[in-house]
Amino acid sequence: MSQKALFLSGKDVAGLATMEEFIEAIRDGYRQRGEGASAKPSQVISSDAGPTPRYGKAASLVTYGASMPDSNVMGMYTMCPSSATEGWYLNQLYSSIGEPLAVIDGASWNPLKTGAVGAVGVDALARDDSSVVALIGSGEQSKGQLVAIEHVRDIEHAYVYSPNKEHREKFAKTMQDFVKCDITSVDSSDAAIENADIIVTATKASNPVFDGSKMKEGVHVNAVGQGSEADKREVDEVTVKQAKWVSDIKARTLRSQGAYIYAADHGFIDFDTHYYAELGEVLANKYPGRESETEVTLFDSTGSGPEAVAGGKLLYEKAVKAGIGTEIEFYSAEESFGFTDYIATDW
Repeated sequence: MSQKALFLSGKDVAGLATMEEFIEAIRDGYRQRGEGASAKPSQVISSDAGPTPRYGKAASLVTYGASMPDSNVMGMYTMCPSSATEGWYLNQLYSSIGEPLAVIDGASWNPLKTGAVGAVGVDALARDDSSVVALIGSGEQSKGQLVAIEHVRDIEHAYVYSPNKEHREKFAKTMQDFVKCDITSVDSSDAAIENADIIVTATKASNPVFDGSKMKEGVHVNAVGQGSEADKREVDEVTVKQAKWVSDIKARTLRSQGAYIYAADHGFIDFDTHYYAELGEVLANKYPGRESETEVTLFDSTGSGPEAVAGGKLLYEKAVKAGIGTEIEFYSAEESFGFTDYIATDW
């Protein structure tokens, strides 16, 4: 018997769900993870075809997945960055008993899901009175982070820094129409973090993008740009040492979070004991979040299954309700084997 599933294009899902809806869906996804639902860190397969013309390095497939039993869904999210274009993103959803539900173009809502999980991290770990955000990086991910954080904290001012002056000034001007807080472009990361209660790093940098010794007491850091390549680090060893370290998936941090590994290898932290908890464990009340006004907290998040599956399920349900998308038909393996045309061969 065939099974109908829904294909949702990037245009189909644009504007289909609000940021607030993404935040609540993803909060619940991580809560389920914290209560024991399965999730695996990303797996990377690199092409053997050599560097692409645009990026100068090989294309790759990055895949991560999760199960959400309370929501009767499981799924996977696949990215193909470093391609000849900006890359491709694909979200696949199945019911908990393995029935195909949806195939979703994952690119247009990627900054929304990443922003939403950043907001969940801020809500669990940042001080309640946090009002100033520093953004290191002026790309799409920083946009999603700022919009989402405004949903969980009363932000008054955001300071944005990236090495490209034109980019950061364009970010400040463009994003002012989408947020309530004032946005100022600044000339250094020091200036950005000087008064920050929340620091967001969303870059492709290989080396630390701010000086941890200059952070305010009681600051929270969302590190979302680099955490899947062990030879790259956005935050320095000072930040790592000071921070209560929370991440999306513990196995990913210990395997490929360059900043954490570097700090451990150079004696600033103990590799096995410095790690505090997964975000889901905090949301499931297995570990407390912030415990004082003065402690430094850090949420290490570079994309994982719970947010992709939770966000995808949200879009799927809203699309079904709105009658959006294109039905596609899948046949079970048992049926499909019957379609096989075995060509007679002389042995």
